[in-house]
Amino acid sequence: MTDPSRRDRTRPAELLGLSAVVAIAFGVVAFFSTRDLTTAGIFAGVAFIVALVVFAMLLLAVSPERKDGDDDAGPDQSR
Repeated sequence: MTDPSRRDRTRPAELLGLSAVVAIAFGVVAFFSTRDLTTAGIFAGVAFIVALVVFAMLLLAVSPERKDGDDDAGPDQSR
């Protein structure tokens, strides 16, 4: 079995980083609109969790590259 590539190892950090950027943006907008740090923190936390789940689900929706060369055969396709 081969070791995961560097790209595969850093993918979780990418998801956390993108989610953090989205959360900071939502927190700043919430702070400027409400002028309340607690509300801005709550908005940022919720935005972080939602963004993390959405990015993870989108990553799961992308089909991985198959390295063995086999194509996906559906139930109506014969081999």
